[in-house]
Amino acid sequence: MLVHTKTHPGLVRASNQDALLVMADAFGVADGMGGHRGGEVASRMAVQVVESALQGKTPAEDALNTAMEAANRRIFEMGRRDVKLFGMGTTLTLLWEGPHEVWIGHVGDSRTYLYRNGELIRQTEDHSMVAELLRGHFITAEMAVEHPYRHVITRALGIDSVIQPDVLKVEKKPGDLWLVCSDGLHNMLPDDRIAEVLGSLKGEKAAEKLLELAIERGGEDNITFALGAVAEVETL
Repeated sequence: MLVHTKTHPGLVRASNQDALLVMADAFGVADGMGGHRGGEVASRMAVQVVESALQGKTPAEDALNTAMEAANRRIFEMGRRDVKLFGMGTTLTLLWEGPHEVWIGHVGDSRTYLYRNGELIRQTEDHSMVAELLRGHFITAEMAVEHPYRHVITRALGIDSVIQPDVLKVEKKPGDLWLVCSDGLHNMLPDDRIAEVLGSLKGEKAAEKLLELAIERGGEDNITFALGAVAEVETL
């Protein structure tokens, strides 16, 4: 894929606790939490461990699970050893590209979207308190936007000694656009606005417009995303 990335601290946060994963065949986003230092350490460590674990491997479910579990253990152990980092954690959502398919690894409330044939389709489910309330029909989508617990996530790397990531496999098609983003983007822009941008602009111009709009709408959190375009798919 041809990948365009953006990361920005936003207009409210004092620092940027997001980190980007960019490899020849993989890209993703980690959104750290646990105080200024802890969030930055957790997100960057997740990216480093996963990048090292995936290097030279063939895209597959077991390898992706193993890489994310390794990142979880590393962050968890460091948080227990250093009192200043205790309780740190991070989301991690990434795409790993094979010849005919895309593997998605996901923990937290960063998201993966697929834009295909003019339609934006969310591929991941948020691991958050508000998402669970929505799935249980305890609140409406309108209530979720301003819910006091909308930033509380229920699954993250580094919080527990064992993690169960969501791992998905999606068939790759020419012309697909893949967007992996932290909540600093998807909380600022509704899905229909993201779809509008991806349908009207391409490549770097689309990435620049998404960032511009997220900042215009308040930039309430760090904004980080990677936008990947599938040019061709190998024939079987």
